[in-house]
Amino acid sequence: MKGLVCKVCGYVALDGNKERCPVCRSKNVFEEKEDAYKMPDFKAASDETEKKHIPSFMLMSECSLIPDTGCVDVHVKIGEILHPTLPEHHITGIAFYIDNKFVENIMLESDINPAAVIHLNGSTKGRVQVIENCNIHGKWFNEVEVK
Repeated sequence: MKGLVCKVCGYVALDGNKERCPVCRSKNVFEEKEDAYKMPDFKAASDETEKKHIPSFMLMSECSLIPDTGCVDVHVKIGEILHPTLPEHHITGIAFYIDNKFVENIMLESDINPAAVIHLNGSTKGRVQVIENCNIHGKWFNEVEVK
């Protein structure tokens, strides 16, 4: 999928804002790439590579960390088949967006399971999007609606 990518840290600007990278804080470092990230093709039969890279979501309507606040947990696991956690092949980061606006970047090492969670306050609604980065197979995208 075409997108704007930071030449310094690899962040993808889903909102099209290319003034300053919110991850590395560099200015005017974006370039348009035809293959900025891969979209899942749920209509086609997914192969094993897709099944290990497409972010999957689990929404928890009662936050386990901050109960009784209306908070929603958004759990993300990388892959229907869990992605490897090997030094030579692993997920290096998971970036979260809400309605194309960047909200969080979680960096991972090879000995960390490829999963993350964000806690949304009860008033946050919209599309939660995730772009994960595999050190071998690149960036993969998926999204879920939070109502």
